[in-house]
Amino acid sequence: MPETLTLNLSASVIEITRQLCDLQSVSGNETPLADAIVAALAGFDHLEIIRDGDTIVARTSLGRAQRVVIAGHIDTVPLNNNLPTRFETLDEVDYLWGRGTVDMKAGVAVQLKLAAELVAPVVDVTWMWYDHEEVSDDLNGLGRLARNRPDLFAGDFAILGEPTNGRIEGGCNGNLRVEIRTFGLRAHSARAWVGENAIHKAAPILNILAAYEPRSVEVEGLVYREGLNAVGITGGIAGNVIPDECMVHVNYRFAPSRSGAEALAHLHELFPGYEMTVVDLAEGARPGLDAPLAQQFLAAVGGGDAMPKYGWTDVARFSALGMPAVNYGPGDPLKAHADDERVALFQITDCEIGLRSWLTAAAN
Repeated sequence: MPETLTLNLSASVIEITRQLCDLQSVSGNETPLADAIVAALAGFDHLEIIRDGDTIVARTSLGRAQRVVIAGHIDTVPLNNNLPTRFETLDEVDYLWGRGTVDMKAGVAVQLKLAAELVAPVVDVTWMWYDHEEVSDDLNGLGRLARNRPDLFAGDFAILGEPTNGRIEGGCNGNLRVEIRTFGLRAHSARAWVGENAIHKAAPILNILAAYEPRSVEVEGLVYREGLNAVGITGGIAGNVIPDECMVHVNYRFAPSRSGAEALAHLHELFPGYEMTVVDLAEGARPGLDAPLAQQFLAAVGGGDAMPKYGWTDVARFSALGMPAVNYGPGDPLKAHADDERVALFQITDCEIGLRSWLTAAAN
């Protein structure tokens, strides 16, 4: 029989982070960690536990006037000799090193400890820990939960524990990927004049991309930086054949002032007359910082200084349901997925202090 994995939620939040990371949970292998989370929370009578696959929900039902949803994903990208975790000091800063420390098990550790210990928060809380965030959207546990149990998403404000260096990042950019194709006529490369080179026809597409100046767009006080880039190009079948087809893979990160449909229309304006296939389209999320709970949270832990989230995150799922949402968690986003992934210990404890303070006092 396999060894039963256990979590000790009475330990420090740093030790819980280490426990979570050492329970390897690469996308598709979350079940042992999900089992351990359920077992660790089973003895807390103030929480109702609900499980959907490897997504775990724990919620209070105290009759509070407002409800907050606080979420984090439990899967990681694949390992590369970066487990088990270890402590190290760099430039006089103490770190926990290892896969998942930044993205995003330190944030999950903070959430689990507070879920266990906060018997009477000033708002009702729905805690969500979900699977398959690091892979294709159709597998995403939060999306699956929204389809299966939309009632669990009732709330006035949401917080996603993505790494933000312990700062509040409002909303997120949208993400659009398209394939733009050009077509020609095959011919022997020794007689190229009887064919049409599809790769050469892609030159105007690359010229447009190279000359494009991405916008910086202010949305509700936060400035989002857009990006439009070629992220791949394919074409040709052999070294002696003029290619009859070429594909340029384009990624557009668009500010939440635009809808997905408007972002796609913008690409059609930039590349008129080309065949375009949408590969992926994820709506952005507005900052949501004008909600009363968001303002209270910002005052409690953000010092009034919020930042925009340039990448796409699952806050967009909450925003699509009409719930304002922000990103807030320990860890440097630049170290997410890195082989030297590591989180500063002070950021873990600072996030615990900030979130605990808000949930016990600051939202009054």
